[in-house]
Amino acid sequence: MASDTRAYLTPPEVARLIRVRESKVISWIRAGRLPAINVSEGTRPKYRIKPDDLETFLASRAVAPISRPARRERLSVPRYV
Repeated sequence: MASDTRAYLTPPEVARLIRVRESKVISWIRAGRLPAINVSEGTRPKYRIKPDDLETFLASRAVAPISRPARRERLSVPRYV
């Protein structure tokens, strides 16, 4: 392969960066959710991920922060003595 693969990330590197298991990264690749190239010449794949593709993937998975409902004031209950 003529391209420079040093700038690419391996699945274990991605897994460490985003704190998931390597098998999860591989499953995202196989499902087509995380773009990757196969640099293997044999039957066993060797995936490489572009950092830009990882950024795009992570941005697509970002969850908007949940806004908390306004805090309810406690109703004052008269205390009988």
